[in-house]
Amino acid sequence: MADELKWYVAHTYSGYENTVAVSIEQAVENRNMHDLIAEVSIPLETVTEITENGPKTVERKVFPGYVLVKMIMTDETWHLVRNIRGVTGFVGAANKAIPLTEEEIAALGVEKREVVVGYAVGDSVKITDGALASFIGTVEELDTERGKVRVVVSMFGRETPVELELDQVETI
Repeated sequence: MADELKWYVAHTYSGYENTVAVSIEQAVENRNMHDLIAEVSIPLETVTEITENGPKTVERKVFPGYVLVKMIMTDETWHLVRNIRGVTGFVGAANKAIPLTEEEIAALGVEKREVVVGYAVGDSVKITDGALASFIGTVEELDTERGKVRVVVSMFGRETPVELELDQVETI
């Protein structure tokens, strides 16, 4: 059944995202529909704003007016989400909600994909993807939380640091 769980995007009134997310979660709890609606998410980004009082870190909604719902689409789940106060509908064609693709989910960062890293700082690696594919370099820094690796590559007789995704390099 977990294979059928897909991410759908519910459109809400602006400013109602948190209320809608909490209402969906309460409705799922009340109706014991945990197997049909698994997760509700509002993508957030951390931004540093410069104010008169100095820098201030705030969380801002990436897509105001939208709530992401991971669920199995049935008539019952469609009606449950659609009838929550503040929801205007699903993103899709007419009355047909369209699930997000794997690429969209990865780009949004909604689901964390775990990449097993088989290399460490100081190891020689080969770049497997991107503009520098097939270049050989040395791992200078590993940031598994951000999913990034900094590799020092020799280009034009100079050592050049390059920041890549963890899955863009492999050990030699």
